[in-house]
Amino acid sequence: MTHPPQPSRAERPQRERRGQDGKGANPERLYTITGGGEGAERAPLDLVTLIIARADPPPAAPPEQAALLRLCKSPLSTAEISAYLSLPFSVVTVLLGELLAAELVQARAPVIRGAVADRSLLEAVMHGLQKL
Repeated sequence: MTHPPQPSRAERPQRERRGQDGKGANPERLYTITGGGEGAERAPLDLVTLIIARADPPPAAPPEQAALLRLCKSPLSTAEISAYLSLPFSVVTVLLGELLAAELVQARAPVIRGAVADRSLLEAVMHGLQKL
C-alpha cells in the first residue's frame, strides 16, 4: 500500500498552539481556518468518505485548502485527511464543504466489500467457462 505524499514543511498548516500541559487547541485559529463561522456549513461527510482532488489549488487558496488539495491527488478518507493535516474532523468537513461547492474536490462512498460476487457464483461461472 502506498502512502500519499506528505505536505512539505512549508505547505503543512501550523499545528495548533498547545498550552504548557500539551492539551487544548487554539480555538481562534480553528475559527479563522473555517472562515470565522460565516456561511461555514459542514458537508454531509463521514469518516470513511473518500475525497479526491479534481484540480490543483488556485493561487488564492488558503494554506489549509491548498495542502488538502495537494494531499488528495489520490483518494483519501476524511479521517486520513484530518490526521495528515492535524486538524479536527469538524474543521476538515467545513474546508471540504467549501471545496465541494467550488467543485475542486469530489466525494465518493467507499468501496463496500460486501459488493463482491459470491464465491459459489464465481465457481459456477468458472466451471461453465471450462466446459466451453
